[in-house]
Amino acid sequence: MSIKYKILKAIDVAGLNFLRPVILLCYGEEPEEQIRKIGLFIAVPIMAFCLFLYLWGLFAPMHKTKSGEVPTPSVVWDSAKGVWAFHVREKNKANAYNLEGDSRDKLLEQAQTRLSELEPMVARVNEQLAEADGAMQSSLASKIEPIKAELDSSKNAMREAQKARQADLQARAKAIAADDTAAKEKLLEDYRAHLAQIETERESLRSYEEQIDEIHNADFPQRAEAIRAQSAIAEERQYLVKLIDTLENNRQQKLSDIETRLEGFESSYYEASGADLLKHAKSITRTESLMVNAADSEYAKPMTLPDQVLRSVACVFAGFLVASLIAIPVGIVCGLSPIMMSALTPFIALFKPVSPIVWLPIFFIIVGGFIPDPDKHWLIAGLAELPLIGWMKINPAFIASALTVAMCSLWPTLVNTALGVASIDKDHINVARVLRLGFWSRLIKIVIPSSLPLTFAGLRISLGVGWMVLIAAELLSSSEGLGKFVWDMFNNGSSQTFAQMFVVVFVVGIIGLLLDRIMIVFQRLVSFDESPTSI
Repeated sequence: MSIKYKILKAIDVAGLNFLRPVILLCYGEEPEEQIRKIGLFIAVPIMAFCLFLYLWGLFAPMHKTKSGEVPTPSVVWDSAKGVWAFHVREKNKANAYNLEGDSRDKLLEQAQTRLSELEPMVARVNEQLAEADGAMQSSLASKIEPIKAELDSSKNAMREAQKARQADLQARAKAIAADDTAAKEKLLEDYRAHLAQIETERESLRSYEEQIDEIHNADFPQRAEAIRAQSAIAEERQYLVKLIDTLENNRQQKLSDIETRLEGFESSYYEASGADLLKHAKSITRTESLMVNAADSEYAKPMTLPDQVLRSVACVFAGFLVASLIAIPVGIVCGLSPIMMSALTPFIALFKPVSPIVWLPIFFIIVGGFIPDPDKHWLIAGLAELPLIGWMKINPAFIASALTVAMCSLWPTLVNTALGVASIDKDHINVARVLRLGFWSRLIKIVIPSSLPLTFAGLRISLGVGWMVLIAAELLSSSEGLGKFVWDMFNNGSSQTFAQMFVVVFVVGIIGLLLDRIMIVFQRLVSFDESPTSI
């Protein structure tokens, strides 16, 4: 097989058929047709996405919220870079806690040098911010003062007009006789008109106040740039101060200090006599305990967004694995036995539409019954010791979220597996009977291989459903994943966290796309037809 056909086969298996005309164009096959397809399947989607970004950037600033304007694509991109920078810095601090020797000394020197370089930059950016504030205040004053003058003039004119109308009404009221009903009705009508006029005048005054508020809330690019620069330097400075503190008090330094103290206590112990021996013995054992704790200590690194992404992916795969282990065998049994299919159909119809918001608290209670004290439970302790998953700090919230994913995502796999088994060509079954194959031989050699395409189609749908369910489950359970990140950002309520929520939208979408592509590859590997992969 030539390289061209190997590439085309790989593209087909991966479900990336939009790249097919690019490969064929490189080999010179029907250039006009391939260029047309490239324009249709690549250029048009790119143009549509660019149009989406343009419209987003155009309309986002028009909508004001309690957290500020809806962030534009550039703001979201800057926020994504900030999230990644925070992750890198926290990882560096965690690594610094374990450094020793020349590596520690070199990093400490670099951090101190960089910190000294930031001092003049801090003074310079503070001056720029002060200049920007002065320019902004001057600009605001020149724009606001004319409006305030008009506002004051309008207030005075309206106040005088209201007094005149009120005086006229009072004079007319005094002149109306007790039996003059028509005059009284006219006075009442005019008084209502007077109140309506007052409300109209107030509305006109509010328009001036809204203009002043708009001027105050308008962006001032020079000041905004100075604030961003000041924030960036302040964040880097804070990071360097913490990094230096971590390096100066990391594990090796703590152990060294404790060893020095232990040597002193041991020396005092062997020099002492009588009742003092017990006192020094207590100091020695206490210091030895401190040394053990220091040797086992780890840097208290917070969960950053990439860490939460990994935890969410691990949680969805845990739930997906549980769902698959249940759905595939049950689906095979249902496909082989019409009686079993009839028996389980009501349960499928009943439980399939149930929301994850309902399942999550139920599993929370069930998991809490099995694990009343997570800190001392053997399962949690055993999982924490495993090298691959110990870093995730699995807890009841993680388990409840995974079970919720399993419960909500198993139905597509179960139904598709049952359909795939029930749709096996009868000729295959007849051949198995002729060959007198036993139940397990028929199951392994005929039933499962024939149903794999539909089974993997169900698995693909289940994984997508599980990924959507997981975010809601983590948000409600406070499991340390993407859902909790979104909830924390929502509760923070600042413009920066608002932008980070948009970052999570794209992170969730990209991961969902990758998971779907992975399942497409497996689906194509077990498919027997050459039909193109769906989107």
